[in-house]
Amino acid sequence: MSQLMEEILSQENMTRAYKKVKANKGASGVDGISVDEAHEYLKGNWSSIKERIRRRKYKPQPVLRVEIPKPAGGVRKLGIPSVVDRIIEQAIVQVITPIVEPYFSDYSYGFRPDRRAQQAVIKLLEYLNDGYTYIVDIDLEKFFDNVPQDKLMTLVGKIVKDPDTESLISKYLKAGVMVKGKYEATNVGTPQGGNLSPILSNIMLNELDRELEARGLNFVRYADDCIIAVGSSAAANRVMNSIVKWIERKLGLKVNMTKTKVAKPSRLKYLGFGFVKMGDKWEARPHQDSVMKFKRRLKKLTKRSWSISMSERIQRLNWVIRGWINYFRIGKMKQKLTRIDEHLRTRMRIVIWKQWKTSQKRYWGLRKLGAPEWMAKQSAGFGDHYQAVAKTTGLRKISKEILARRGLVSCVDYYLN
Repeated sequence: MSQLMEEILSQENMTRAYKKVKANKGASGVDGISVDEAHEYLKGNWSSIKERIRRRKYKPQPVLRVEIPKPAGGVRKLGIPSVVDRIIEQAIVQVITPIVEPYFSDYSYGFRPDRRAQQAVIKLLEYLNDGYTYIVDIDLEKFFDNVPQDKLMTLVGKIVKDPDTESLISKYLKAGVMVKGKYEATNVGTPQGGNLSPILSNIMLNELDRELEARGLNFVRYADDCIIAVGSSAAANRVMNSIVKWIERKLGLKVNMTKTKVAKPSRLKYLGFGFVKMGDKWEARPHQDSVMKFKRRLKKLTKRSWSISMSERIQRLNWVIRGWINYFRIGKMKQKLTRIDEHLRTRMRIVIWKQWKTSQKRYWGLRKLGAPEWMAKQSAGFGDHYQAVAKTTGLRKISKEILARRGLVSCVDYYLN
């Protein structure tokens, strides 16, 4: 067996892979073995699995098809491998990443060590501010479902140069999928949701990166989201037409021509960001769709009918607030967050008002917060007319500072700090 495969199957590498998969949690695959149960299962079965892999007799289990609704309609098909297969896939990824990384483009930012979406957005801003303000937005149609496996494995072979590893990767591509209890073969595509898919997508689309570089074009790519920035409308249309033909001819991929377009930056949504010109400078902002999605999540977490302790509610809100702001922190959004904060506090006041339940408790609560007797009586008199009581001066005694003492993160303060 090859030295590379020995490295993949080494105890140190497999332990690291197991810890990574366990940290990511995730659902069980077709065998129903959970992440927590996998450790015991592998203790009893690993030696036979390892031997089968060595002899090229190992057969990965089919992935479990799960359909996730897309916000704009339609569904995203995810394939969930069994936990054992996720661990083996992760072990492969850990060993081949240092081998494939030197081949990849500086303008590719997705699924790579020490790279992230925000760097792609910052690079795109550089192009815009250098005057390349005509955008070619290329949409690959169901990329993960349509990857030609033969072409992909040829590219893997050129870089990895190890028949044992290539054979195992190929088996994962051809493992099949279980859809509503029925097996379906997978002769094209790489399952979106598997640990190998991200690195395989980069190996495939690295060919596109190299072609764009050879043509001297300004571009950024994050996974299958590729944006090219050029200096004129005519050049943009010319580039779009020739690159679309190249992708379909050379890579055997389908381009969605209803979504592939030439656009001005102000009409672009890229990795959740929108772009606005302030004076003579282009800036990134969270796109309005991203803001609406954030608001919907906060609204769901502040439903007054949700029976959950205040501590847990605040903890969940803080996770969402911190996560969203950490992602979009490079964008200008102080004004937006100020309005979101105000609305969030209003909804939290209504939640607290509902929890107080009786007029006596509500009166007592407002008095404790320092409201004068007349104000506490006035607010308590509104009863369960939540929208009306939310506007009273009495309920506003549940101030930003009081909610902060309960642990609620202020969107604006977190962003500014």
